[in-house]
Amino acid sequence: MRLLAASLFILLAFTSQAKAASDIEIAGDVLQILIPGIAYGTTLYWDDDEGETQMYQSFFTNLGITYTLKVSINRTRPNGGDYSFPSGHTSAAFQGAAFIHARYGWTYAIPAYIGASFVGYSRVYANKHFPSDVWAGAIIGTLSSFYFTTPYKGINIQPTANNGEYGLQVSASW
Repeated sequence: MRLLAASLFILLAFTSQAKAASDIEIAGDVLQILIPGIAYGTTLYWDDDEGETQMYQSFFTNLGITYTLKVSINRTRPNGGDYSFPSGHTSAAFQGAAFIHARYGWTYAIPAYIGASFVGYSRVYANKHFPSDVWAGAIIGTLSSFYFTTPYKGINIQPTANNGEYGLQVSASW
């Protein structure tokens, strides 16, 4: 399974690189692979089998939802291409960033969220997506990780919303 996941990351990276036109677009293409790659690599480095399983669950759920929506909606891209909604680059980047956040905490996730936000910006900048495509991708990627991922250890803080009330949920693992 690890070989399959690594192969998928590499395939996506080469596919994106072949079509990139600007430095900003190339950086976004690289980060959309790098962020979930680092998230996955962290589970291997820390020998976190439970986290690895959760990464697979959130990654493939995100991929399935994103591409099912792309095909079923088939929104025209700003540049005239097909399958604009939602942004797959952005959903992949935010899935990785949210996984790091949910599993290992805010401290590790802040750079990943900054990078994921840049990925979304790069897709609009490159005229590949509308802002709504990017927002949808970010939401799908984030929710797919928060749904499957539990904290590794220590204290985890995450936003909550319920019946019009908003706040922070604090949980601890030991």
